[in-house]
Amino acid sequence: MTINLADYEKGKKFDGDYHDALDDLQKRLFRVQVAHIIHKRPAIIMFEGWDAAGKGGAIKRLTAEWDPRYFEVWPIAAPTPEELAHHFLWRFWRRLPAKGHINVFDRSWYGRVLVERVENYASEAEWRYGYDEINAFEKQQVDRGSTLIKIFLHTTQKEQDKRLKDRIDNPWKRWKTGLDDYRNRSKRDAYLAAMHEMFARTDTDIAPWTVIDGNNKKAARITALTAIAEQLEAQVPMVPPELDPEVERVAKEALGD
Repeated sequence: MTINLADYEKGKKFDGDYHDALDDLQKRLFRVQVAHIIHKRPAIIMFEGWDAAGKGGAIKRLTAEWDPRYFEVWPIAAPTPEELAHHFLWRFWRRLPAKGHINVFDRSWYGRVLVERVENYASEAEWRYGYDEINAFEKQQVDRGSTLIKIFLHTTQKEQDKRLKDRIDNPWKRWKTGLDDYRNRSKRDAYLAAMHEMFARTDTDIAPWTVIDGNNKKAARITALTAIAEQLEAQVPMVPPELDPEVERVAKEALGD
């Protein structure tokens, strides 16, 4: 089924108590992380979307109750000279999770078929071949036992502009914006075309996309975190481990019944 971003622009408010729902989700996600640690299951959660679409806010709330020893957040910016000297996937191979760890990517390898395509950082031959390379890369991760979740946060131009203006007006948010935001904004049609083809070529049975209507921040966070929790739970036993009898014996001797 073709993904049409226009289907994710209603901006409907969250119907319920946001703080209670978020608290319940974060407790649920805490148990999900414990299950991954216990069962040594690796997971990759990847966020793509427009500038100011809410990726950082969703990631902040996703990881709020997680043990920092078992997850990593990778903010992906322009490649360094060392990274440019290698295949474009090289820097992502280096950031893949170990067993029992969950790694979160704030932007990703999809830069090859988005920003590198639109800004002509990659040749047409390179970004067109990139679809096959990305699909193969994602299949490899799933085949090796990783859960792969791909989230795309969508906003309308009107909502994006409102948030960009807020970043200018609020002195404590100005660090979050720069010239790149406005260069990308001016090429929205080109990015929409690239996104349309990206979804058509990489929304696979092995690694499907989950598109989130990001026009209402609170509703988007709850929707995104719920989708992530559901997809992670589907790939790991959600049963707590049995207490080691020897640990139980020693604990009773030390602590009493």
